[in-house]
Amino acid sequence: MHKVEWKTLPGLSPFAETLAAMEARVAAINAGTAPEAIWLLEHPPLYTAGTSAKPADLVDPDRFPVFPVGRGGQYTYHGPGQRVLYTMLDVGKREKDVRCFVRHLENWIIAALAEFNVKGEIRPGRVGVWVQRPDKAPNPDGSVREDKIAAIGIKLRKWVSFHGISINVEPDLSHFSGIVPCGIKDHGVTSLVDLGLPVTMADLDAALMATFDSAMASTCPV
Repeated sequence: MHKVEWKTLPGLSPFAETLAAMEARVAAINAGTAPEAIWLLEHPPLYTAGTSAKPADLVDPDRFPVFPVGRGGQYTYHGPGQRVLYTMLDVGKREKDVRCFVRHLENWIIAALAEFNVKGEIRPGRVGVWVQRPDKAPNPDGSVREDKIAAIGIKLRKWVSFHGISINVEPDLSHFSGIVPCGIKDHGVTSLVDLGLPVTMADLDAALMATFDSAMASTCPV
């Protein structure tokens, strides 16, 4: 088993300072002077621009601060009520397969959501975890609407991952309207509370910790 240090950061973590601390921790993991780590935190309202971000997808550039970041993906929103997990894990000592690692992260989110009887699903061509919304009006083609509940964006440095996951617990969903989240225009976003579940951040953290080892230790999902 890999030793992973879990840390919950209080309050709202300033983005630039937290990013610098994360990069320092990744360097220490690579140097062999610190164990793998997962940080659980919340940020003040902000947008991040991944390496594939398109300027046109920043609908309201003056709404919140925008931070260019080196992770994969496009624009994402972070803010209060959203659990951000910075996953600093040694992929080289795990599966040494980036695609497999991302699938493990997806399955970890799905397993944690299942603790609240939420069926999270993945979709080809759409990174992250989605839930069906039969309670809402169907899509124009008659298919069931799907909303995104969790996003994934990682980067590797010498096979150690950083950045990670965001899961919507009870953020202000209107804040997502300032961007085209992850470049996807045809689907919405949701949260655990929006789904009618009175889940707290502590509840989600407990579910994430309970499901982590089994989700990450399984054989590579197909």
